[in-house]
Parts: sequence; structure tokens; C-alpha cells
Amino acid sequence: MEFWTILGTLLVILLIYYYFSNQNDYFSKHGIPHIKPIPLLGNMGPTLLRRMSIFELIQKTYYLDKNANYVGFFDFKTPIVMLRDRDLVKNITVKNFDHFVNHRDFITSDLDPLFGNLLFTMRDDKWRKIRAVMTPAFTSSKMKGTYKLVAECASNYADYFVEQSQEKPAEFNTKDAFTRYTNDVIGTFAFGVTIDSIRNRDNDFYVLGRKSTSFEGVGAWRLTLMRFVPTLCKLFNIKFVTDDAVAFFTNLVKDTIAMRDEKGISRPDMIQLMMETRNNKEGEGSKLTLLEMTSQAYGFFFGGFDTSSTLMCFVAQEIAEKPHVQEKLQREVDQLFEEHEEDPPYEAVNNMVYLDAVISETLRMYPIGPFLDRICTAEFELPPALPGGKPVMMKPGDIVWIPVYSFQRDPENFPDPDVFDPERFIKNDKSSGHSANSLTFGQGPRMCIGNRFALLETKILFVHLLRKCSLKPGKKMITPMRVSKTSFVMTAEGGFWVEFQPRNI
Repeated sequence: MEFWTILGTLLVILLIYYYFSNQNDYFSKHGIPHIKPIPLLGNMGPTLLRRMSIFELIQKTYYLDKNANYVGFFDFKTPIVMLRDRDLVKNITVKNFDHFVNHRDFITSDLDPLFGNLLFTMRDDKWRKIRAVMTPAFTSSKMKGTYKLVAECASNYADYFVEQSQEKPAEFNTKDAFTRYTNDVIGTFAFGVTIDSIRNRDNDFYVLGRKSTSFEGVGAWRLTLMRFVPTLCKLFNIKFVTDDAVAFFTNLVKDTIAMRDEKGISRPDMIQLMMETRNNKEGEGSKLTLLEMTSQAYGFFFGGFDTSSTLMCFVAQEIAEKPHVQEKLQREVDQLFEEHEEDPPYEAVNNMVYLDAVISETLRMYPIGPFLDRICTAEFELPPALPGGKPVMMKPGDIVWIPVYSFQRDPENFPDPDVFDPERFIKNDKSSGHSANSLTFGQGPRMCIGNRFALLETKILFVHLLRKCSLKPGKKMITPMRVSKTSFVMTAEGGFWVEFQPRNI
């Protein structure tokens, strides 16, 4: 009996090992440089053990061979082709987009109806349909129409910082403060509601929004389970977006639509745009259901709540740590207000040269995600990985990563890449031809639909903030700033802490 127990145990171990190592020769047989994986973890070990951030790990892989067009990476047992050549990136994301339409499976609609119907997670024709409906919400004319709403919100936050620092400089956790700002902006733009989360700190919109977009704690575990054991999640009804959050957002959208229909109210926001699809004469395919409307409104929340506030945190930190940058920005801001009698219009804010350069440089140095992903949907021939090698045929289901952080910290693309230098986006030099935004927000038809809005709300915040306040590094801030090893998105170790004090203007 003992013999058969030992034999059975060995057999199970061998089967598990085979399952997790049967693709370990994928890159070797194609002549693609890679780091040898370990069973179960692939190349993810250093990040999972918190020895290295995901950004550092991907950069280490990126530099395996400087002559390579792409290198190999094992995301657990899944082989990933990590691109190194910018022309190849452009071919895959733009020229040959039809071969790489979709993102990798994240959370499907049968597992989580709200999350699975986000524009980001949709695929093929369904993605094309919703993208076509939503695109008009983010045109320049729509941005101009919502400008006043966002400016009022930004001015309110600047006033709050002034109030709190009147007697002595006040130190703030900017991640908390700016998340509340993006929450209020999204509330007014996507849902048509006015919120003041910096003063009314426990409002349902903020509390449930934060809960339903968090990748930390319980949220991280739910996401992991849904990724690796979806059948189990379906069996036990485990979702990323909890039932109370789903009910809140659904009722909010439904009640907003009903009120506007009853009272004939129209606002320049996302809800209005989606309501207008009901008048389309192109058939049911062009009309959005309540679930689709709620998912897109929530998706805008999901996409902007955390990512935009993190961009603002890095901008504030760099401004606080570099007085010469802050002084130049404040001069530009002061001139803006003087030229427009204390009420700068949309065009003037949107065309601020130095502020735009500061934000572009921040995006270059601190992209929120370490990579973009695409999944192959039709056979596609890659050029040889190395000179003298053979082409590699990608098949449907194969995955490519575009290492945004590594591209934007590569001295071949940006001289002195670890130096914060906004001037590089103003000077007529090599780096000016590489837009940081083009990769940070994605590239090609699948580029982030809300990128213009994210940039605009960031510019408006700092226009009002720098007009009324000066910033210094907070005492709790770890300097020089270090990227956290415990997060899969870009954030500072120890958090973001900035000291605010009123300006005498």
C-alpha cells in the first residue's frame, strides 16, 4: 500500500511539473533571448517575493540583449513576447491592428457582468460597437463643454488647501486628496452628480468607488482568483465589483436617466451621450442597454479614479522637489490668469507649453502600468528576434507585451532618462519625436479613450493649485522617491506626502 501511495504522489508531482513546464522551451526553440523560468512562478518570482518591482523586473528582461527585436518572459507558465523595437510596436498596434485587436482575458462578462462589459475588457465587434458610441464623448468640443464643470471642482480643491494651511503649512497625503478630486470630476462628467469629497469624506460615491476599484487587500485576492480559477469564482459567485457597488452605480444611472427624461434636463456629460443612443435609427445594435450604460460609466470611473490621481501625485512630487520647475510653472500660471482677467478659458489652459511639458515628462518617467498587452487573433509573422535568426510565426492566443516603462527609460529613446527634464519636450531635439503619451495611454485604435480628459483634468487642477499655493516635499515623504516593490502599478514607496502653503498674490 505504501508503495502505491509513494508512486501516486510522485506521479501527481510529475504531472504538475509537466503542466507548468511544458512550454519552458517555447523561446529556446525559436531562438528568443529569455531568462530560464522556474516551475509554477515562471519569471515572476522576484516580484512575488518583493525583491524587485514589476517595473524593475521587466526592465531587467528588456535589457537581456540590446540587439534583440524582442525577448521572452514567462508570466507564470504563459510565454510572453516582450517587444523591444519601436517600429515593431507600431506595426502591431497600428498597421497590423487587425491581428492584435484584443487585450488578454481579464475578467469576462459571465464572471462579472459590470466589469466584464467595460470597454477595456470587451473584444472584437462588441468592442468596436461600444468604442464607436463612446468616442464622441471625448472630442475637443466635448472637452470644452465640460471644462467649466472641472474648473469649478479644481478651484474648490485649491481653496480647501489654502483654508487648511492658513495658519501654518499643512502636509497632505496627496494620493488621498487627488483621488477625491478625480472622484468628484468623474461624478460630474460621467454620472452628472455634484460631490465634494474633500469635505464630505464618507459619501457613498467615494466609498463605493474606492472599494470597487481597489487592487489591494481583498480586491487583489478576488482578482487573482478570477484570473486563475474562474470556475471556482463562478461556482461561489465571487466578483471583483461587489453587489452593493453594482446596485449603487446601476440605480444612480437609472435614476439619473429617469430624472432627465421627466424634467427635460440635458448636461454635457457621458450619461447624456449614452441616452442619445436611444434615438438612433440604425437598429438595436447601436442602442445601449442599462447594463452597458452603467458599465461604461463605471469603466470611466475605474479607468480614471486611480490612474489620473497617481499621475497628479507624481506631478506634485516633482514640482515640490524642484523649486526651479515650480517657479517657472507659477510664472506661466500667473501670466495666464493676468491675460484672461482671472478666468482662463479652455483653449488657454490646454495650450500651456511648460505645464504640458511637465506632465509629459512625468508620464514618461512614471507610466502607471509597466506594460501594454495585446493577444494575437490571427497568424502574424514576427521578424527574427536576433540578426541572422529565423522569423517567428505568432498564432492566435499568443501574447505580446509592450514594456512602456522600459521604452521610456531607455537612453536610446530619451537621453539621461532618469533625469526629470521637462525641457526635452520643448526643445527641438531627438526626444521631442517620442511622445510619452503615445505609449503611456496606449497606441493605435485601442488607445485609452479618456486620455484627453485625463490630461485636461490634470492641467486644470495644477493651474488652480499653483495659482493659490506653493508646494514642498512633506516630512513623511521618502526622498529621493523610490518605486514601490509591493504594487503592480506605479506608486511611491511610503506613499505621497506634500506640504502646501498659501501664496501671496
